[in-house]
Amino acid sequence: MQEWLRLSLLLCTFGFLKEIRPSEPFITEFLIGPWKNFTEEQVNRDILPVGTYSYTAQLIIVFLVTDFLKYKPLIIVLGLSGIVVWSIQLWTDSLLAVQIGGIFYGTCVATEVAYFTYIYAKVEKKHFSKVTSHTRAAILCGQFLAGSSGQLLIYMQWMDYRDLNYITLATQILATVWACFLPSVRTSVYFHRKVSVPSVEKRNSNEFHASQHEVVARNSEKRNVLQVLWVPFKRAYTNRNVLIGSFWLIFGFCGYLQVIFYIQILWTMINVEKIPMWNGAVEAGMTLLGALSALGAGYIHSSLLTNRRYIVLLSSVAIINGLAIFLGAYIENLFVSYAAYLVFGVFYSFAGTVASAEIAKHLEDDSFGLVFGFNTFLSLVLQTILTVTVVNGVELTIFYQFYIYASYFVGLGIAYLVVFFMTLCSSNNKFGLNSLESPKLNQ
Repeated sequence: MQEWLRLSLLLCTFGFLKEIRPSEPFITEFLIGPWKNFTEEQVNRDILPVGTYSYTAQLIIVFLVTDFLKYKPLIIVLGLSGIVVWSIQLWTDSLLAVQIGGIFYGTCVATEVAYFTYIYAKVEKKHFSKVTSHTRAAILCGQFLAGSSGQLLIYMQWMDYRDLNYITLATQILATVWACFLPSVRTSVYFHRKVSVPSVEKRNSNEFHASQHEVVARNSEKRNVLQVLWVPFKRAYTNRNVLIGSFWLIFGFCGYLQVIFYIQILWTMINVEKIPMWNGAVEAGMTLLGALSALGAGYIHSSLLTNRRYIVLLSSVAIINGLAIFLGAYIENLFVSYAAYLVFGVFYSFAGTVASAEIAKHLEDDSFGLVFGFNTFLSLVLQTILTVTVVNGVELTIFYQFYIYASYFVGLGIAYLVVFFMTLCSSNNKFGLNSLESPKLNQ
């Protein structure tokens, strides 16, 4: 077996195992059930926001530390933090303990950056597209298995909501053990770059000078890290195509996180008749449909979309998602809300893939992780602000919270419509928008 394929399979196995968390679609039902006895208000205002704050606080630090520590240690931390989270879920009862679990959940999510970047440090660039598809497929398979198996176990009454946490804990343990066997990384993008010293290596008799050269190279490397980060960063964010895609991803991902974080509370409040919940099936369905929509987006982006059509598409998806969120909360029917959530997830996956592909098309290879990491960080900062104001600040019901999220997406769509009309009406380069049709802009 080729080395790159072996590494891909090793990492895919880890990604598959860590995503098998059948308890997650039912976490709210578990927390408000007889096992924890929290109220919906406590879950909404005191428990779920902790994960948001923790994720935001840790992401930018983890992004740099991951590169400095060369990926593998952070992948192990990812698994260990998952073990801590679900151990707390199973064997503690206090609100403080569950909030501490939320902090570790933030660690678990933040350290996923190590998983997504590890493979690019271990394989040649010509295999990037293949290993990316492999790891993405592994994650989707794990998520689909988690949602469908969790729903089946609940529906058949073979397990209750608490029992599902044992399966999740077991898979996190397996993933952590597996991570320990991943090969170590010797070089990375920023802190441990490859240094070419052919003139020194050829002089085998002069080991002292070779060693001295390595010390100088390491010191120079540390001094140049900020420059290595700044140059591609500046080049990326002065490209208008990158900015248009990035702003949609920043605001879109923020809204997406708010919806998926709090949707279970909405479903619980809608389900006043206490009919059986189908959260797991819905999550499994959204995973499958989202994967298909992302696949379709790749073909549409490469063959049909001009720059102006691309802006209209982003605008349309944001407005559709806003309307879906509104209807899912306003029509207080559980299955209508499920359907609205599926529409929201599928359209977000489609537009997110298009925006990501458009950004990647205008980026240098080594700045891909930097730009998407920074976009994610800004999304989390915005999500933190939204959580502080909407969830913890103004004491709104969960229904009014979702009305705000719906308005947020509609506003995003309107903003992109304005950008579109500016590209049509602009007759000069004052704003640089009339040149969006150029495929080689800023290159």
